[in-house]
Amino acid sequence: MAMNFTLQDTALRTRGLGIRFGAFQAVNEVNLDLEPGARQALIGPNGAGKTTLINLLTGVYRPTSGSIHLGGHDVTEQSADRRARAGMARTFQINTLFPSLTPLLSVVLAICERDGLGGQWWKPLQWHKPIYTEAHALLDRLRLSPLAHTPVTELAYGKQRLLEIALALAAKPRILLLDEPAAGIPAGESSELFEVIAELPADISVLFIEHDMNLVFRFARRISVLVAGEILTEGTPREISTDPRVRDVYLGHRTNKMAQGACLLYTSDAADEE
Repeated sequence: MAMNFTLQDTALRTRGLGIRFGAFQAVNEVNLDLEPGARQALIGPNGAGKTTLINLLTGVYRPTSGSIHLGGHDVTEQSADRRARAGMARTFQINTLFPSLTPLLSVVLAICERDGLGGQWWKPLQWHKPIYTEAHALLDRLRLSPLAHTPVTELAYGKQRLLEIALALAAKPRILLLDEPAAGIPAGESSELFEVIAELPADISVLFIEHDMNLVFRFARRISVLVAGEILTEGTPREISTDPRVRDVYLGHRTNKMAQGACLLYTSDAADEE
């Protein structure tokens, strides 16, 4: 059963969270707070432990230290499926869609699974009319209605990523974790994807991993910087864009001129607004 969060609750909180693989400390002493309705980015260089942290939050990995609280409830020892039922959903770096299905049928199946009707999806439409109505509404929110009956294998990759988010939303989550949702998507399509994310209901807290700093500074309200498995700093886009540690440790080491340019551009735009 999904947990109900109040405005006073932190939607997701970790304290001292860590995991060790043999002698390698992949994530260490991570304290993370995700507020209700958050649009928060998790950034850091390759190998920083970002996906490992998401795997810890969702129950794929069991931590060797620390705790995870979901809406005030300790879920550290809960399985991934129990966390999903409690209101946590995620997407992956590589999509896991059924290529022969259409977006409509994919979402219908996800809703049936959520409602415990996974074994009855084959029944005639009149049995599941409310489910189809909900599926159509969800596709419309994700701007996928014109492609509702198109096989997934024929969708552009950006549309497939949107469908992944639709499937996650079908679970009616309170927390949505997105692992590089724009990876492999052309620039124009990635902007559309993040516009859709920005338009999600305010009661859904979003934590996303992203390497495109233009997208991060445009859509995140708060940014956490992970380096070598530890939180280096957190703050607003303006605070992160002017933090010399972020430029030295993250942007500087990546030699990514576009990322550095996005950081400088945000700083300039913020100054113009004052």
